[in-house]
Amino acid sequence: MTRSIKDKTIFIAGGAKNLGGLLARDFAAAGAKAIAAHYNSAASAAEAEATVAAVRAAGAKAIAIQADLTTAAAVTRFFSEAEAALGRPDIAINTVGKVLKKPISEISEAEYDEMSDVNAKAAFFFLKEAGRAVQDNGAICTLVTSLLGAYTPFYSSYAGTKAPVEHFTRAASKEFGARGISVTAIGPGPMDTPFFYGQEAPDAQAYHKSAAALSGFSKTGLTDIEDIAPWIRFLVTEGWWMTGQTILVNGGYTTK
Repeated sequence: MTRSIKDKTIFIAGGAKNLGGLLARDFAAAGAKAIAAHYNSAASAAEAEATVAAVRAAGAKAIAIQADLTTAAAVTRFFSEAEAALGRPDIAINTVGKVLKKPISEISEAEYDEMSDVNAKAAFFFLKEAGRAVQDNGAICTLVTSLLGAYTPFYSSYAGTKAPVEHFTRAASKEFGARGISVTAIGPGPMDTPFFYGQEAPDAQAYHKSAAALSGFSKTGLTDIEDIAPWIRFLVTEGWWMTGQTILVNGGYTTK
């Protein structure tokens, strides 16, 4: 079965900027029919509107929808508003995440709850709503982290709350497979975005920039969003036969 982006409707959580914004623009350039770009708060509104403008300029319909996806009701509203405006999606991609680098002995209950809500709960209910909304023979992909293949301190609440998404992905792929829907998760290495730099001191930045086997061939030594976007495009199109899997794409930063 041949699958492509052309004429597809795509919903992207975290679609306003960074990797999500790049995906929205790339999908529009590849002939997508319509794209819903979610953003979390007013702080990202301008970037969301810029992404929507770029998508429309490429010939696709587009809307930006603000929502804090840490409640099931908000995830449902995102899908409902996007469907009302654009129709049912063929592809749903969740790039939402939050990093906390801190010793486990110093993590408060409030910090743990926030990490769990953003990284695990939002991903669970995104998969739930995507399973209802995505049309038959569609695709769903969730962003996780290559730290799922690492033996390291300080990221217990980040990797630990991304880890359940592997299990959510496996279960969803079994449950949605009868409808021809592929469900995958992709784990980049540390990416060259503000998401990374806000958590890492200069010495840690230097380590991460040299840790991958292919670091010397990256612009910064980190994973570039341009290196992840093609993998997501592949998984939701020609690579649809890969399902129920978590793929680490990181230039040799970690393996499993």
